[in-house]
Amino acid sequence: MSSPRKLHIKSYGCQMNVYDAQRMVDTLGAEGFVETAEAGDADLVILNTCHIREKASEKVYSELGRLRVAKEEAAKAGRTMQIAVAGCVAQAEGGEIIARAPTVDVVVGPQSYHHLPQLLAQARRGERAIDTEFPAEDKFGFLPKPSRDAIRARGVSAFVTVQEGCDKFCTFCVVPYTRGSEMSRPVARIVDDVVQLTESGVREITLIGQNVNAYHGDGPDGRTWTLGRLLYRIAEIPGVARIRYSTSHPNDVDDSLIAAHRDLRSVMPFVHLPVQSGSDRILDAMNRKHTAADYRKVVDRFRSARSDIAFSSDFIVGFPGETEEDFRATLALIDQIGYAAAYSFKYSPRPGTPAADMQEMVSATEMDERLERLQSLIDSQQAAFNKAAIGSVVDVLFERAARKPGQLVGRTAYLQPAHVMASHDIIGQVLPVRIDSLERYSLLGELVTPGAALRSDAASLMSIGG
Repeated sequence: MSSPRKLHIKSYGCQMNVYDAQRMVDTLGAEGFVETAEAGDADLVILNTCHIREKASEKVYSELGRLRVAKEEAAKAGRTMQIAVAGCVAQAEGGEIIARAPTVDVVVGPQSYHHLPQLLAQARRGERAIDTEFPAEDKFGFLPKPSRDAIRARGVSAFVTVQEGCDKFCTFCVVPYTRGSEMSRPVARIVDDVVQLTESGVREITLIGQNVNAYHGDGPDGRTWTLGRLLYRIAEIPGVARIRYSTSHPNDVDDSLIAAHRDLRSVMPFVHLPVQSGSDRILDAMNRKHTAADYRKVVDRFRSARSDIAFSSDFIVGFPGETEEDFRATLALIDQIGYAAAYSFKYSPRPGTPAADMQEMVSATEMDERLERLQSLIDSQQAAFNKAAIGSVVDVLFERAARKPGQLVGRTAYLQPAHVMASHDIIGQVLPVRIDSLERYSLLGELVTPGAALRSDAASLMSIGG
């Protein structure tokens, strides 16, 4: 019997890439591959790339330079190493990757990774192995289901892709070009995935998509279902303790989604709702198709449905043409909303996007200064949000052992890490924890004994914003 081949995957960027990496592992597991943590030991290395972040391509080529050396060392030892580039950089750059880095054997886009076994075989035969098309078939119908052991090894929280692609065409974004137009999976297939996960011990499901609340999947009743209606169905599945979803667009928040937050306790009161800018002029230049006032109204709708809801967001500073007045409008919006967390970036052009051709560039010095001011404000809000948890009792889903012996770590409803001293047999349970202190971004506390008086954390945690 031949020994298993070793697989190493390095993923960059979004939650979709984390999910895709897991499905590649499942696909290649059927081909006799097992994961290894060390690229140098691998028979196959896959770089699962993201095109959103700054200098994404350069980082990939830099990593490929290091892998070229590892591949040469493997050859000297009489071992064949294959290298594949997958994900959005692969989709965007295709054959250019192999032209610039001949050490690469396979290039495959995010819609075609179910073809990996065939592509690897082509490469072994010395054939060109590039697939960056948008195939007519649904890749999810060809991907093998993960084993029960694989699911358990990944923990008590799991991602489930429900939607891919985007039709919004924001002027700074490459997603419509690398992931294609919006596509939603049928409800029945999503339910099957969630049932398999919960039967293997998963307690928290995060539904993911590039524009997840644009979900419009075929329902079992023959009608098109919204994300809100899908949430009601997922909440009925035994074993689902928590439901999340990401990433949302403000324009696709409909009444059914608001109602799901109002009615379903398993839907977590924490919404990632990117706004990018607080300036209407910049929002128009970004082709966001909403104003700052529209965004505030969406937030108000969520808060009317559930008073303990909190938000995170994305911000871009230094978009072409952004003035100091535009930037101050963004700071004003942050002050008005009050965020529990946020992701913020300096604008960097993506080849092929409309914004890349805009001429009114903001200087690097101004971008650095604005980013520092914005992150300082966000950090102060996040610190206040976390500090407000001290003295309250919060529900925590326990996930794994922490670094400190005898300590476990879990997540609150707001994704705050919470550490307690406790036995491993509570992993996978949602239990009340009294928060005693704060260490950087982590909450420290103790399990609440049965019958102890509980103080609601909702009012204290929502003391910022609104």
